[in-house]
Amino acid sequence: MEAQRLSYKNSVISWYRFGQGSLPVICFHGYGEDATSFEFLGHHAGEQFSFYAIDLPFHGLTVWNDRHPFSPEDLLQIIEKIFVQGNHKPETINQKLLLLGYSLGGRVALSFCQAVPGEVSKMVLVAPDGLKVNFWYWLATQTWLGNKFFAFTMKHPGWFFGFLRIMNKLGLVNASIFKFVNYYIGDAGVRSDLYKRWTVLSKLRPRRSKIKNVIPAHRITVRLIYGKHDRIILSSVGEKFRKGLEEHVTIKVIPSGHQVLHEKHISDLLFALRH
Repeated sequence: MEAQRLSYKNSVISWYRFGQGSLPVICFHGYGEDATSFEFLGHHAGEQFSFYAIDLPFHGLTVWNDRHPFSPEDLLQIIEKIFVQGNHKPETINQKLLLLGYSLGGRVALSFCQAVPGEVSKMVLVAPDGLKVNFWYWLATQTWLGNKFFAFTMKHPGWFFGFLRIMNKLGLVNASIFKFVNYYIGDAGVRSDLYKRWTVLSKLRPRRSKIKNVIPAHRITVRLIYGKHDRIILSSVGEKFRKGLEEHVTIKVIPSGHQVLHEKHISDLLFALRH
């Protein structure tokens, strides 16, 4: 499948369409992945849905040249441009959106919903980031001093490796988290990407209390899917979020690790999209 490209301000956004169905689904991929992660969905449900998957800034083939961080308002304009570029029917352009977000993409979907809830009818959030504040992410992206320290650490990571090993030996960081962080810090190129990606997406800040208010106010349906063996994104976070929203939010825990967005879980993913 060949990527489509559109110009946006000073940047070039890469996106794909998988399937030819009448119901559009806007898809947001996980950290370090790209929009092709959703291609398998078109093979199984392309007659019912059209999956529009966007390469986020500093991911895939998107070239982000703007100095300002990527915002929900940017995303809304990009989605509108995608529909126009794809020559979609007016009724498709004007209808509310179904969002599908995996991991980092869950935070993107939540931030978009928080900013423009009237544009959203449903969210399917797969092992989603964003329902719990990560202190280190907050410190690195939302504070001036923290961001400077983050930049320094990405260039001089030695002290952090030592700190992480101590935390792991003390049992304060589990093995999965240790391996996950070690992977993203161990290579200079990967560290550079991490800094650029975290910084450019710093305006995508879902507020759990605000989202819990807009879901019933706009009658938004939310389907949460978690991996039972996931040690990165825990289903307990979703259970806590669901309290008080049982009429609008369901949760499913399946036998998987963090990689819930996979063809072997297609039945659970399609059920969430269709119901």
